Amino acid sequence: MKLRTTLSVMAVAAVATMSAACGGTGSSGSGDGTTLTVYSADGLAGWYEPTFKKFTEQTGINVNLVEAGSGEVVSRVEKEQSNPQADLLVTLPPFIQRAAQSNLLQPSGADTSGIAADQVGPDGTFVPIVDNALSFIVNPGADPAPVTWDDLLKPEFKGKLQYSTPGQAGDGTAVLVLLQHLRGKPGALEYLKALQANNVGPSSSTGKLQPKVSNGELLVANGDVQMNLASIKDDGSTFEIFIPAGADGRRTSISLPYVAGVTAGAPHADDAKKLLAFLISEDIQKTVAPDALGIPVLESLKGTGSTEPNTPLAVLDGVDVWVPDWDAVLADLDADLAEYQKATGS
Repeated sequence: MKLRTTLSVMAVAAVATMSAACGGTGSSGSGDGTTLTVYSADGLAGWYEPTFKKFTEQTGINVNLVEAGSGEVVSRVEKEQSNPQADLLVTLPPFIQRAAQSNLLQPSGADTSGIAADQVGPDGTFVPIVDNALSFIVNPGADPAPVTWDDLLKPEFKGKLQYSTPGQAGDGTAVLVLLQHLRGKPGALEYLKALQANNVGPSSSTGKLQPKVSNGELLVANGDVQMNLASIKDDGSTFEIFIPAGADGRRTSISLPYVAGVTAGAPHADDAKKLLAFLISEDIQKTVAPDALGIPVLESLKGTGSTEPNTPLAVLDGVDVWVPDWDAVLADLDADLAEYQKATGS
């Protein structure tokens, strides 16, 4: 379950260690028992475990994983600048862009030639490792199930709908940014003001909405494709995933990749660069769809994989996935959030 929380939150989740025995068995690494530390937005632990194990076997470099919310991991790196602990930071936009602008990252030297240039930071300061997209979930008891954005305004969803709060959750921020793209900034605020009549209330956690939709406490909530598919697979959640359509029937989502960067002053910078290169290698990217339930970042692998139900390709079939200019989003974000809070009273 992912808790994508605000940049101002300082508490960090418990540490989980994903490392094999010291020394490893491979011959391509130092084999000296080095342990590097990854601070990551939560949600990929199931994929990280076998992936990090394979990395350790090949290089002899162990990996320690610290999972927390998207903003929390950035906040911790920022607090630790005088005594850096993290070697690799993984979070979502626009948090990764804020980390880069705050000089918390360094050039990675990664070969990003197979990745869309608009997803990569200057000098490879940050690189996507698993692509993802905004989605919504609906309880099977919703009759009829919502199809369009305007359906979510219907009175039958009053007190049965909740979305994570923009500025407090990555997925919630994506809702605001996508609606600005679809309706313009005034139109987005008008829509969200109207939606407030149905909204249960603020939520800093997108992941906590999943069990509420699954058990019928809520009928509709926001989420993201990777998280929602993982919940269906791992938790047995009964909700269905959908992408709301506009009045013209067109369905549009927003790209929400997990993005990695080597931290400034990383204790094991060279090893972190090796891990980042490993994560975007073709062999590892081939595991993203089946194992992480995400979307590969290599252009050569996009569109590959299973089209069976409850797979990324099936969920996003016929959907336009928009990639925003996250630097521009970040530049206006504080002002946009102030306007959002004014419009919705939240």
